[in-house]
Amino acid sequence: MEFREIDEDLFEHFRFEVPKGQQLLRIDKFLMQIMANVTRNKIQTAADNGDIYVNDIPVKSNYRVKPGDVIRILLAHPPFENRVDPENIPLDIVYEDDALLIINKPPGLVVHPGHGNYTGTLVNALAYHFENLPMNSSNRPGLVHRIDKDTSGLMVIAKTEESLTHLARQFEYKTSEREYVALVWGNVKEDSGTIEGNIARHVKDRMQMAVFTDPEIGKPAVTHYKVLERFGYVTLVSCKLETGRTHQIRVHMKYIGHTLFNDERYGGHEILKGTTFT
Repeated sequence: MEFREIDEDLFEHFRFEVPKGQQLLRIDKFLMQIMANVTRNKIQTAADNGDIYVNDIPVKSNYRVKPGDVIRILLAHPPFENRVDPENIPLDIVYEDDALLIINKPPGLVVHPGHGNYTGTLVNALAYHFENLPMNSSNRPGLVHRIDKDTSGLMVIAKTEESLTHLARQFEYKTSEREYVALVWGNVKEDSGTIEGNIARHVKDRMQMAVFTDPEIGKPAVTHYKVLERFGYVTLVSCKLETGRTHQIRVHMKYIGHTLFNDERYGGHEILKGTTFT
């Protein structure tokens, strides 16, 4: 590979680190697995244009990624997710004072702009309904935490710099508690339990996360669950998290054999009454 100095005017759009255990794979195939709403042709074009870098060196689409590689996609324009246009999207506000507000996020609403979801997000709605919300470290107004697109529930939004700092510290030092309620496939036998296991990107399906027993792979994750009600083929459980990893509940519940009901990404939509649960 020929070394080329990186132009300081380029903007980083994506950054991935190839996990330990990843087999040699063409970079265009690897990126297709990990990136949503992107075609192989677009990836190959980006590589031909010199926009894909591995360890700060531009590569072609036939480059084979290996564990530890740092992949960056650099373009001449800033990422679209950095642009937030106010949109008149209704908000279900359950509490509000001068420092913060609590909203009930419906399922299907993406929290902030990202690849494939540049509009119609909670952040777009906040920009419309509120002026001068404080920016967090990712330049997203008012956000202290996030929940997945298809998850509904309460979210706290900071209205001042002071409340943003205090709320962020509460999440960082785990002085605030988060409780989730989920419907999972199968009859969960234990009334309560704790699931521990490092979480990282799935080696084969880059759109999924997975549990790894190797302590050097992924980040530690701990989920405490308690059965609320059993319905035979499905069980209603309460989950409290010590950590906040991507897809943590979905991954941990599947790990113990109880995939979330109707969770298409992790196979929960394919399990039917009378079939094997997982």
